[in-house]
Amino acid sequence: MLERAWELVRRNRGAPGIDQVTIQQVERYGVDRLLDRLAVALSDGSYRPLPARRVFIPKPGTAEQRPLSIPAVADRIVQAAVKLVAEPIFEADMLACSYGFRPRRSAHDALQVLIDEAWRGRRWVVETDVAACFEAIPHDRLVQAVEERISDRSLLKLLRAMLRAGVMEQGMVRGSVTGTPQGGVVSPLLCNVYLHRLDRQWQTRGVGVLVRYADDAVVVCRTRQEAERALAALTAILAELGLALKQAKTRIVHLEEGGEGLDFLGFHHRWVRAEAARHRHVRFLARWPSKQAMQHARDRIRELTDRRRLLLPVEVIVQDVNRVLRGWAGYFRYGNSARHFDKIRSYALLRLVLVVAKRHHRPRAWGWSRVCFQVPDQFGLIDLNGTVVAPRPFKPWRERSNAGGERRR
Repeated sequence: MLERAWELVRRNRGAPGIDQVTIQQVERYGVDRLLDRLAVALSDGSYRPLPARRVFIPKPGTAEQRPLSIPAVADRIVQAAVKLVAEPIFEADMLACSYGFRPRRSAHDALQVLIDEAWRGRRWVVETDVAACFEAIPHDRLVQAVEERISDRSLLKLLRAMLRAGVMEQGMVRGSVTGTPQGGVVSPLLCNVYLHRLDRQWQTRGVGVLVRYADDAVVVCRTRQEAERALAALTAILAELGLALKQAKTRIVHLEEGGEGLDFLGFHHRWVRAEAARHRHVRFLARWPSKQAMQHARDRIRELTDRRRLLLPVEVIVQDVNRVLRGWAGYFRYGNSARHFDKIRSYALLRLVLVVAKRHHRPRAWGWSRVCFQVPDQFGLIDLNGTVVAPRPFKPWRERSNAGGERRR
């Protein structure tokens, strides 16, 4: 199990923890030696996880900073092994409303529910998320939730040790009685285990259809009164769990033609009317990349085409930009995103033009001529045109993907 866990950690790469040991150093030291050492420590009970290294990363599209805890490589291996053992046990109980960080489930499965329910007439939406969820989960209640399905004392002792390890920030180790630090391999599973209590309570106390992706959630309802009752129920259940809604992101939205829409899982959702003259009677829930998602893509492209990288070959810069475009488009292609793809591709082309012009100390017009007319394939910059797959009600996105794609909308 440790060998399999190591493969998962190695594949994910990642930064070192407080011991500054990297994946490459572990490979030079000897993977078998490390795994043997961990196996002995876990077997005789002497294993003690190190505190995680606390860093702060910007939240895309906002001025907020997200706390991220980076465990040591050895601790990530142990966490991955614990997840491999425990996840199938908890997965047997998880409910259909939960989509985040679960095997064979994705964000697009959650997004499909919004499409289907809007078509059924549920167009009043409670939009919210749990405030500082990963940092606020009480340890004692989390362990109780784990004990509902796992009785092995060794594994429970190991989980308690992981929760007590704390984080190191600015040279000081800080412990806590709450939180499963975001960034740990096992943290998403523990978050789902605890919020499973919300899912169970919702079956008897909730109103409307709950769609939860880890700590992000929406509830789709038929009327405003129903949405208000759903919000009250959600607030009450979370309060019983020692959690709270993030007030700045909590609101009730009516999906109607000309309405404001909502953002969920990186997409902006809006009730619209079909543009084609013969289909003007058709209204549906469309989605495309949110403003934050668009800005995040522009920021990454600008970073890769920055003046500081002018000494690199243009082909290398284009390869890096293509990697970002493929990853970004791979997620957002399942939507009504064709126009937004055109904007991002045009922005990438503009940045490439500026790179070429600056490298040769020439004006922008010369760069346009060079990239668009003198180089037939624009240095290999990929084209996103024609890659969009439009969502359809009651037609799972995987089937739409396998059927071959869209057609631009």
